[in-house]
Amino acid sequence: MLTRPFAQVPAWRWRGSVRHDLAVVGGGIAGASLAYALARAGAKVLVLERETAFRDRVRGEQLHCWGVAEARLLGLHELLRAQGGHEVRLWSSRVGGLPSGSPRDLVDTTPHRLPALNFHHPEMQEVVLQAAEAAGAEVRRGVVVQGVTPGQRPLIRVRTPGGANEEFDTRLVVGADGRNSACRGWGGFQVHREPDRMIVAGALMHGYGAPTDRITSIMDPAGGRLSFSAPLSRGRCRSYFAWFDVAGSHGRRRLAGPRSLADFAAGSIAAGAPSEWFASAELIGPIASFPGADNWVPNPYRDGMALIGDAAASSDPSFGAGLSLALGDARSLRDRLLANEDWEVAAREYAAEHDGRYGAVRRITGWIRTLFLDPRPEAVALRARALPRIVADPSRRVDYVGLGPLAPSDDAARRRLFGEDEG
Repeated sequence: MLTRPFAQVPAWRWRGSVRHDLAVVGGGIAGASLAYALARAGAKVLVLERETAFRDRVRGEQLHCWGVAEARLLGLHELLRAQGGHEVRLWSSRVGGLPSGSPRDLVDTTPHRLPALNFHHPEMQEVVLQAAEAAGAEVRRGVVVQGVTPGQRPLIRVRTPGGANEEFDTRLVVGADGRNSACRGWGGFQVHREPDRMIVAGALMHGYGAPTDRITSIMDPAGGRLSFSAPLSRGRCRSYFAWFDVAGSHGRRRLAGPRSLADFAAGSIAAGAPSEWFASAELIGPIASFPGADNWVPNPYRDGMALIGDAAASSDPSFGAGLSLALGDARSLRDRLLANEDWEVAAREYAAEHDGRYGAVRRITGWIRTLFLDPRPEAVALRARALPRIVADPSRRVDYVGLGPLAPSDDAARRRLFGEDEG
């Protein structure tokens, strides 16, 4: 791990009221992880978070094996494990039309030799943000960032909980304010968005009957449906139901609120989840649904502003890569800033690394969506060619869970997955 001390960074003249090396807009998991890692290295970090208490907004709650490796590089792995993380060694994947096999042992079959790690999102937001503050970051909660003026020394305008206005100068502003990022607009970033394909609904339950020793993914290609279950600590489980949005999903409405549990269960059962899993399930959190469309900023750095996490790229939540990508961004930007006193160069290097990492994930998840979740005729034709070859040679599947962006994602990998490498 790179550990250049921040004391070696040249001093700068500051215009604002408080001097910081960088300011992070958004104290969620992405922003707090970066603040924690840089504060530990001696940086003067300011974190600006609007919420005074995090609430359950039905966000991602899993780190794939490659995301757990990123947490380890950030120095967060043991903290996450100790403060409510739930390690899951087994991964059960069932696809309609393919024979079911034994659950995969992630520790034995991945180069990181690590299990997946699940946790309740708002609880872990608090854990990481408190860790950042304990490491030396200045954390301001309940503040509203009203704008950022980009430039060589970007200026942040803030309204405090008491209604006062403040300004902060800093060497670098990091936007970590989520998929609806205001920093994107303030920084003049161009946003790309794919068409909505999946709709993803999530529910937090107690007494859900899915196995607690494994993550369970059930895909129904013919129906364009997915049921996904991630066990959490204290007997809780986050379950997701996703469906391919073909012509309004034949009238299927978005799921929201406790009255939607019956529809959530019916959809999950239609995807292949056993009905008995819901027999004793009690809803203990909100049900909400979201579009499963990627939206991203190419080259997420310009004029003294960098974007990380969902602000930089929000991946289709059907595939659960968001948290792993967020920690990858935090680790990458941390490394670049510690390695180079020229932060303009460092941030541009980060942006290039981000584009490569996210681009690989977007390609791979797009292939998986087409092959295993798209019910349209053109995808049916692709499956007719690809699935028999995958059954005969399972190594054709891309190891998305174990390797993520490190898995091959070039055209040769695509052709092999779809069986186009044979005549």
